[in-house]
Amino acid sequence: MPFPGGIDANANATLLFSLVAAVIYAFTIDMSPTLARSAAKTLAVAMLAVLASLQGGPWLLVAALALSATGDAFLSRDAEKAFLGGLASFLVAHGLYIALFLRSGGGIGLLSAEPWRAAIAVAMIVFALAMLFALWRRVGPALRLPVSVYIAAILAMGISALTLSNVWVIGGAVLFMASDALLASEKFLLSAISPHRVWMRYAVWALYYAAQLGITMGFLLKHGSA
Repeated sequence: MPFPGGIDANANATLLFSLVAAVIYAFTIDMSPTLARSAAKTLAVAMLAVLASLQGGPWLLVAALALSATGDAFLSRDAEKAFLGGLASFLVAHGLYIALFLRSGGGIGLLSAEPWRAAIAVAMIVFALAMLFALWRRVGPALRLPVSVYIAAILAMGISALTLSNVWVIGGAVLFMASDALLASEKFLLSAISPHRVWMRYAVWALYYAAQLGITMGFLLKHGSA
């Protein structure tokens, strides 16, 4: 187990609870929204917030995970207002992640000092601009500003992660961007009868949960430095 004390220790038990909730939700992705389904999705990341708190993680990490879980609760429902609520929750969560990464990292100067960081940052910018261009033509006028702001926020989150030397956190940020790109593609770019919708829903959840888990463990285990 990653934390001292065996499987019955609070930290390890909380991590296991999170993993079980994530797996349960994965088996219910294609089912109609229910309270139990929403609870599983919400608890998967909410338990990561509890874990971060138990292990004395940064308060910004705990808050970002808690807001992400709130966003998951909103997005587990199908209404447009719920989608906007989820978008707002994750927007604030990304703001907290940006503050956390910049406070914990070596500064923006690292991006120009180490070419590999600059290369990944440029790839992130190109990717974000491509997504913005694709979505701009497909979302309604009322969603263009929120979607644009969200893309800018997750791009800033990804770039700020590059100021750290923890591969868990950097990898988590990259997976987060990939998950959101797939989610946006599935929701706005694919036709309602596209056969790709099924696998994309599973991929979105797997990438998203792996992202949150990677960021959390990167800060709590304090290893994985490049």
